[in-house]
Amino acid sequence: MRARSLPHSRLRPSGGTPIARRAVVLAAAASLGAGLLAGCANDSGDKSGSSDGGGSGKTTITLGLFGTQGFKEAGLYADYEKLHPDIKIQENVTERNENYYPALVNHLTTNSGLMDVQAVEVGNIAEVVQTQAAKLEDLAKAPGVDKSAWLDWKWQQATTKDGRTIGLGTDIGPLAICYRKDLFQKAGLPTDREAVGKLWAGDWNKLVTAGRTYKKKAPAGTYFMDSPGGLLNAVLSSEKEKFYDSSGNVVYKTNPAVRGAFDLTANAARDGLVQSQTQFQPAWDQTIANGKFATVACPPWMLGYLKGKSRPADAGKWDVAAAPKSGNWGGTFLAVPKNGKHVKEAEAFVAWLTAPAQQAKLFGVQGSFPSATGAYSLPAVTDAKNEMTGDAPIGKIFAEAAKSIPPQVIGPKDGIIQQGLTDNGVILVTKGKSPADAWNTATKTIDNNLEK
Repeated sequence: MRARSLPHSRLRPSGGTPIARRAVVLAAAASLGAGLLAGCANDSGDKSGSSDGGGSGKTTITLGLFGTQGFKEAGLYADYEKLHPDIKIQENVTERNENYYPALVNHLTTNSGLMDVQAVEVGNIAEVVQTQAAKLEDLAKAPGVDKSAWLDWKWQQATTKDGRTIGLGTDIGPLAICYRKDLFQKAGLPTDREAVGKLWAGDWNKLVTAGRTYKKKAPAGTYFMDSPGGLLNAVLSSEKEKFYDSSGNVVYKTNPAVRGAFDLTANAARDGLVQSQTQFQPAWDQTIANGKFATVACPPWMLGYLKGKSRPADAGKWDVAAAPKSGNWGGTFLAVPKNGKHVKEAEAFVAWLTAPAQQAKLFGVQGSFPSATGAYSLPAVTDAKNEMTGDAPIGKIFAEAAKSIPPQVIGPKDGIIQQGLTDNGVILVTKGKSPADAWNTATKTIDNNLEK
């Protein structure tokens, strides 16, 4: 997912955590530059790695990460070690967040076994802020940290009610719509990205309407969109409030935005506009290779995933248009446990690692889009191109989307609710269940899981 998991295996809607059991936010499984390269990670447990150049007398800063965060791959550890010859960086990576996060909670609860730096996925940050903040340093007070460097909503996601910020944001997943120009042309739709964006500007219903137009002349065997889960997640990611209200109450069943997104997706599924597929599964991957769908909700890291699963001949056939509304899918934070062996050194490293210049480099190499706004004007972002989308100015497109992402309430059990609405809800409509029956099945499953 990423990609986060970007995928680090299977990405998680809402930005986040595995969609429970299967996902891992791929915040950056992509490789920009020559073209984003992505890959799904296998659940092979933990692996450790460090940049070259150990030696006695050095301070080793350890990081606990999940999936492919990309810091090492982008050369950031090596850069920091050159600037600080007395420092060595070592990462310990768990491939899937659903394995990483429970272990992190256990370590925080017992105050043992923690790395100097711990990653927290956006789908888990609310729970960490609410239940584990006392175990983590207030990074707002770390030297060199200025909250104005980050998107305000990203900063607030890791901030407690009393104003302590327990994580610095790395990447985010601003949404666009990736589309196949060749399939659009065959279906009689425009192919220019500006004209395509105007088809659905401001309204997710217009996206589905475009899907109905596509279906009339669709190339045989193709669908307008990749999956019901992808559409549902995209719509919900653009809402300020979805599963929880600002007071922390579960409101997914009474929030009209949630039911509206569910019904819109279910109707699109009923009418054959989306495939009967679950994202980031082998069968879904194969539909990418076979060119079976024309659009997909697309954070930056999705380009890497498309690259990794597409045939070489499909390079340049994709393009990127603005989504109907801005939303976010993905993102990670770096936290510093209070009982780490090297707290001050870890704080300095995290402050440097999340600064605009380093976030821009990470995007240029790995596809993880910056949450630090100062990166948006740097060449690694403004000049970014992607092999799958040709000359599309992807850095500029995603930067514009990032600027208008609404602050969103994130709840501790968002993943359970999202998974239930998807795997026990809208996907069932593609298999013959009515939208109303699918909603009832989903809500019963979710409520049972929330009570566990």
